[in-house]
Formats: sequence, C-alpha cells, structure tokens
Amino acid sequence: MPELPEPDSDYLVARLLDMLAIPSPSGFTDEVSHYVCRQLEDLHVSYEITRRGTIVSRIPGESGTAARAVVNHLDTIGATVTDLKDNGRLSIDSIGTWSSRFAEGGRVSVFSRESIWRGQVLPVLASGHAFNKQIDSLPVSWNSVEVRLNGPFSSRADLIGAGISPGDFVAFDANPEISPDGYISSRHLDNKAGAAALLAALRAITQAGKKLPADFLAIFTVTEEVGTGASASLPDTVSEMVGIDIGPVAPGQNARETGVTLCAQDTSGPFDRRMLALLKALCRERDIEYQVDLFRYYYSDTNSALKAGHDLREALVTFGTDATHGYERTHLSSLTSVARLLSAYAGSALLDG
Repeated sequence: MPELPEPDSDYLVARLLDMLAIPSPSGFTDEVSHYVCRQLEDLHVSYEITRRGTIVSRIPGESGTAARAVVNHLDTIGATVTDLKDNGRLSIDSIGTWSSRFAEGGRVSVFSRESIWRGQVLPVLASGHAFNKQIDSLPVSWNSVEVRLNGPFSSRADLIGAGISPGDFVAFDANPEISPDGYISSRHLDNKAGAAALLAALRAITQAGKKLPADFLAIFTVTEEVGTGASASLPDTVSEMVGIDIGPVAPGQNARETGVTLCAQDTSGPFDRRMLALLKALCRERDIEYQVDLFRYYYSDTNSALKAGHDLREALVTFGTDATHGYERTHLSSLTSVARLLSAYAGSALLDG
C-alpha cells in the first residue's frame, strides 16, 4: 500500500482541546462519546455503539474474514461524592486509580441531579493562618480532602436542599497549556491525547482513499480507568489488537516525551513478540522515532481484552507522558508519531493473514 498522507497536527490539536473541555470520568462519558461519533461522521467512517457505550468504528478492507483493531479509551480519572459534610462541604473518593495528592487544588464541576456546581478540592485543613503546621501533618488520603462549592453552603441541609447527594460525579478541569515549542501540559491527556492521535490517523487513512488489506476497527472504550475497557467490544474476526495509552516518563523508565514508546511488557506480562517486531519495523520504514519500555505498575485496554478471553495478538503503543494521572505532559511530536505509526499499521499486512 502506498504511504498515507501525514496526519494533520492542527487537526489533532483541535480535537484534543475539544475533548479536554468535555468532562468524562468513567461512568459519565456520554458527551465525549457523542463528540467522537460526530467526528467519525465527518470522516464518513461507519460505527456502532455497544450497550455499555463503547464505539466500534470500521473502515472496510480487502479481507472479509479477518480484521485488526486499534483501541483507545475516552474515560478519565475523576471522583464521586461520598458524603455531605456538616460544614457544607463534600467528601469525595476517586474514580479510577490515582492519588489525592494530585487532586488538591483542582477546580471541579459537581454534577447533581438538577445543576452543575463549580468548586475546588482543598485539604480539610486549608488555612495556614488558622492551622499553622497542622496542615503539614495531614496524610495523603481522600479522607484528607474535601470539595468547597462556590455557593451559599454552610451545612448539610444546604447541600441537600440544592439537590446534591452521594454518588454525584466530580470532574476535574483539564487546564491545558501548549507551549510554542510543542509541549502539552494538562490533566486527562490519558487518554484524550490518544483519541486525538487515533482520529488524526483515521483522517489520513480516509483521505488517502486506498483499500486497506483488512478491516480496520478503531474502538473507543469508556471504562478503561475502572478496569473493564475492551473486555466485551472486540468482534471475533479481530486477530490483532493495538492499544493506545500513556507511557510513563520517570526515573528508571525508557519512555520519552518524543517519538513513540512501544511497550514490551506490563503487569500482565510480555506482549506479542511478532506484533512488537512489526511495529518496530514500521517505525524504521517510516522513519518514526521510537523506543521500547517495560511498565511495572500498568493496566490498559489490552489487559482487559486478554483477561476477557479474546484470542488475538496484542501490542501497546504509547505517547511518553510525564506525571501520569497528575498534571500530565507530553510533546506534540509524540502524538503525531503515534498517528503516523497507526496509519502505517493500518496499511500493513496481517501477521496471520
């Protein structure tokens, strides 16, 4: 297959910023899913939505009996209201796995049954003028933070009267910032940055107008952060799956914020050797910068698919990200590299085809 057009970085950034502006903690993903569906319609890519909300889009290929899938999640970490406090504030706990250390200071929206309330996450001892050094003795715990709403709330009764209750979703503002030299800092790059890269790849593929070797499925899941992700969304025709997610950049890791970081192994064990070799070969062929890493404390859509019993070859493509599940940072070149690799992968022959 001829080389596909380069993914449009301006299109990628525009889609990323749009999605970062849409609250989507796990369980609260309808709006971001509708947004992605509109983008697929603009690209003339057909799709279906599963009962649980996963989007399964398809570009038909030459083979009618085998398919490959690229899977990315739209849900993010967040929080939920656990208690209405006597001081008019809210106790919260996490949606997804992340530390309350990164929640402190966050600006949030609380979605009650009737309204959207704005607020901030603060330590339960928030004023140095009132508590002095006691502030520094607070443990890192979701029990040590609370939400202060921007409204006339000074009692539990005030909160009840406003229709706020346990179970209400709490979404954290992304606060994205893109520097002139391409660094992107924001909450929730995991995994809206991956979604933007996948949409950019789909746009390049559809613009090329060339028949792919096999059906190419772009799947957007909505429960990865809580562990189920791609467990029930892969058709039996899929023989290969590539997951897209963040690659943690930290001491002791080989991931970088530029190029593509290919994951050889995570907590589930090693990924398919032949798939990793194929992705390396495509990177070399298309002159895409890449590195390989192992992730020690890591779960992705790929894990959920394997645990559900899907019999397929699997791989994981990541964009290197600093401070994962906090104020994350990557580089635009990493996202465009991921988009280029996905386009190349879509045009390559199936390993078992």
